[in-house]
Amino acid sequence: MHRGGALPLLFVSCIPVMGLLSPWRQRHPNAGGFQKGPPAFGPLFLWTSVLFSTFSERSLSRKVVFSYMSVMSTTADIPKTTCVVFDCDGVLVNAVSSWRTLHDHFGTDNAINLQRFIRGEFSDVEFMRSDIKMWKEKQDPIYRDELFRAYSGVKLMDGAREVIEKLQANGVFVAIVSAGVDLFVSSIAGMLKVDDWIANGFVFNDDDTLSDDGVCRLHATGKGEIIHRLLEMNNLDVANCVSVGDSEMDLSMHVEGSRFIGFNPTRESSKSAFEQADIDVVYGKDLRAILPLLSLE
Repeated sequence: MHRGGALPLLFVSCIPVMGLLSPWRQRHPNAGGFQKGPPAFGPLFLWTSVLFSTFSERSLSRKVVFSYMSVMSTTADIPKTTCVVFDCDGVLVNAVSSWRTLHDHFGTDNAINLQRFIRGEFSDVEFMRSDIKMWKEKQDPIYRDELFRAYSGVKLMDGAREVIEKLQANGVFVAIVSAGVDLFVSSIAGMLKVDDWIANGFVFNDDDTLSDDGVCRLHATGKGEIIHRLLEMNNLDVANCVSVGDSEMDLSMHVEGSRFIGFNPTRESSKSAFEQADIDVVYGKDLRAILPLLSLE
């Protein structure tokens, strides 16, 4: 479990560091040696309002689930769920991207570079550098505290806290695997008290100003490697693992033998990818809609 403020930002190369950093030991009932510590942050962000969701009834596949309606795919033969891995942005929080939030804060637009990244023309590190360069063209230096403040208006996804509490009450191991910003993801992980998390992030100079480089701990399209490591570290069976994501890049979480639930995809490319993958898809901004697709009893 990651603990403290910013993570030790030592490497720019992609180095998965997950569940290995805490000096506090608390064995999870479904884990074979997971080390869990106190929340990474206190409640850093003020969640001031609850958003009422509106739900789309557009069917993209034969397995679409509509919030507050009956489940359209059978759960009778689903193995017992003992591990759920969430993407963060757009799933646990009502924000499409923690990187996009910073672009909104600094008044920049990375839409063109995002499409190039999705097409594989940018590496993760190059994409992060391009974002930071845009921000610094607007403001330089940028201090760590300002990045924290940029996230002050972001809200939890409706039902997120209830879902995590229900999962953990049923002994489910809960993790976050995100290519988002560690400053933000660590706060969500601490607030929701998940069992483990990993995210990308920044390098800061000695005076706490943002450097030109980012830290890549996982590739946005390579989350499956992290999930395999998570399962192995905690003696969890892949057949009992469910991942939840909102974009086509999150389909890398769908490791062989596991299950994947698409949650409220917003980009047309994501909707198309989910349809082709023939997976369960939930529409609407209420995370509780995934619960009928899990086997908790």
